[in-house]
Amino acid sequence: MIRNFRNTFARVSAIVLLVGFSNISFAGEYEGSWLLYDTHGGGFEANLDKNGTASGTHGDAMKHGTWKEVDNAAVIHWNTGWITKISKQDGKYIKTAYKPGTEVTDKPVDTSEAKKKN
Repeated sequence: MIRNFRNTFARVSAIVLLVGFSNISFAGEYEGSWLLYDTHGGGFEANLDKNGTASGTHGDAMKHGTWKEVDNAAVIHWNTGWITKISKQDGKYIKTAYKPGTEVTDKPVDTSEAKKKN
């Protein structure tokens, strides 16, 4: 009877630990602040929050958006219709930009280095 109690206690403890850890959030590779460059070489920041919102410092227009991780890349849909994709290639982060009305499967209008700030 004590043996059954120990086995049951061990199983319940394991379940409690798993349920507890399943509620813990770990920062993803793309969450945080990024230094990106626009099609003219000007730098701007993009901040990718855990809740899926994005904010940027690129002029007055491209300040808000949403993002999600798709195929090991961060895909940002800006309120202007532009799409920015940050991906890792050959150990470096790359930013690709897509005009409004296009998709990330189309040819990008710009490709440059992306640097994670934090």
